[in-house]
Amino acid sequence: MKIDLNNYRVTGGRRVRLDKWATRLKPLYKSEKHYKELLAGDVAELTALQRLLYASDSYSILLIFQAMDAAGKDGAIAHVLSGVNPQGVDVFSFKHPSGDELQHDFLWRTTRCLPARGRIGVFNRSYYEEVLIVRVHPDLLQGEGIPSELTGEKIIWEGRYRSVVDLEKHLYRNGTRVIKFFLHLSKEEQRKRFLERINTPDKNWKFSQADLAERKFWNQYMRAYEDCLSATSTKNAPWHVVPADDKYNARLIISRVVIETLEGLKMSYPKMTGARRRELKAIRKQLEK
Repeated sequence: MKIDLNNYRVTGGRRVRLDKWATRLKPLYKSEKHYKELLAGDVAELTALQRLLYASDSYSILLIFQAMDAAGKDGAIAHVLSGVNPQGVDVFSFKHPSGDELQHDFLWRTTRCLPARGRIGVFNRSYYEEVLIVRVHPDLLQGEGIPSELTGEKIIWEGRYRSVVDLEKHLYRNGTRVIKFFLHLSKEEQRKRFLERINTPDKNWKFSQADLAERKFWNQYMRAYEDCLSATSTKNAPWHVVPADDKYNARLIISRVVIETLEGLKMSYPKMTGARRRELKAIRKQLEK
């Protein structure tokens, strides 16, 4: 399956206008059966690459998912990584910070969860919440105990963008590849999915009054995302704006981005040394007796 991933990648230094980015595109699949076949092929390819990542033990991968509620983050993570060995993947979901986490800088709780070499880490929401939800609800800053002289409108957000970019540059220099996805959902599609959650008993648990309350801040969130994507999409850690009104399309795009990134790494299985070959021959003789 050929997908031009440049269509979804935010070029560093480019001002993002989300109303110019589509939330729905022509399907990349011909039918639901075709979609399942395409995704199964991607999952198989990703599974093989994950084994190579683990065996080479040089790089690590960090997948970051950000989106409005009901955009499909959980489903994308579950389906795209469905064939990967669970022992090689760590998934973290970051919600409201705990009291202990609020006693530290805003990157502390997520940096503790960064993937080790050979592993894939997944952040379902991330440190980017600190320039998204906190920006839409600036009263949350009061709970972070930041000195008042550092909480000015320009100082706080520009400072946090710089901290994030510096962190991701540091990670890149140490072998961690950061792949960032913004699942771009339309307000109308969110409304439909909220209604589906209410009308489907098995999905009732997914919806709360808080979700509806946050929907009222839609325009503020869009501006916060535009500023965030514009300020933090870099050559080595670019944002991908994934049209999310069609969940199948979104999953196929995400899987190809991850595969392309892994294929671009210089990875190989450990080479067999003479000493190791002799050791295995000796072991085989013992087993054959």
